[in-house]
Amino acid sequence: MNAITFTDVSKSYGDVLAVDSLDLTVEAGRTVALLGPNGAGKSTSIGMLLGLTRPTRGRVEVLGGSPDEAVARGDIGAMPQTGDLIPELTVRETVDFVRRLYPEPLGLDEVLAMADLTDLARRRADRLSGGQAQRVRFALAVAGAPRLLVLDEPTAAMDVESRLRFWESMRAYAAGGRTVLFATHYMQEADENSDRVVVIARGRIVADGTADQIKAGNGGHVVRFSLGGQAVAGLDALPGVVAVEVADGAALLRTADPDATVAALYRGTSLDVRDLRITGADLEDAFLALTREP
Repeated sequence: MNAITFTDVSKSYGDVLAVDSLDLTVEAGRTVALLGPNGAGKSTSIGMLLGLTRPTRGRVEVLGGSPDEAVARGDIGAMPQTGDLIPELTVRETVDFVRRLYPEPLGLDEVLAMADLTDLARRRADRLSGGQAQRVRFALAVAGAPRLLVLDEPTAAMDVESRLRFWESMRAYAAGGRTVLFATHYMQEADENSDRVVVIARGRIVADGTADQIKAGNGGHVVRFSLGGQAVAGLDALPGVVAVEVADGAALLRTADPDATVAALYRGTSLDVRDLRITGADLEDAFLALTREP
């Protein structure tokens, strides 16, 4: 059974088309990073997945049924970007209250340990830092042992150590065969913690694959060299080059074939190439290339 299925889904707000004919299938047991610039349609898609908003056209299915049915069964756990906690309750009271709403929740101590909250269990919610509050939201999302976990910018406000612990916990939760979909602006998190990356721009999917596949297919390498005031016309015509950037006295060529690009650079141009470096493009490079406005 697929965990998530979007079939020709569109969502409009008046004259604004937020999601445009989206087709997406996520198999159960996958960990998927959902990437896109602000306004790309990520939050709208997540809202439809959770049953919080209805598509203008098309069908959304979760674990073989509607989002409302999955929510009613306790099959979806969600961690939004923001959400107020009850200030007078302690962390332990808050988590225990929510987990008791589900038919087969995880144990309270297990949830607290998973979210790295054991030492904060007696602290009131109004005395938590921003990062600590995010960890409580994660605990609330997993408390019911959902088969599908949806996370929207989960590490916002967390420090570096808290982020590392969070992703360790998330990977441990997913290891049990559960499905995780997370939206993030941190490209390194997507690269390191997903087995599939979906990139959305202007309401449509513009890339879908592993992080390595997306990096390789969208300017898989970068060739950099110093310019020294030389003219650089024609660099975009070199073999393999998909994009050219010139800044701070250097040229940066994004290329799918670095060997052919460098050979043509030396043999086919009159440039005095110095300080040449070839590096693999990272996910941020690929993301920018995919989502750059036409």
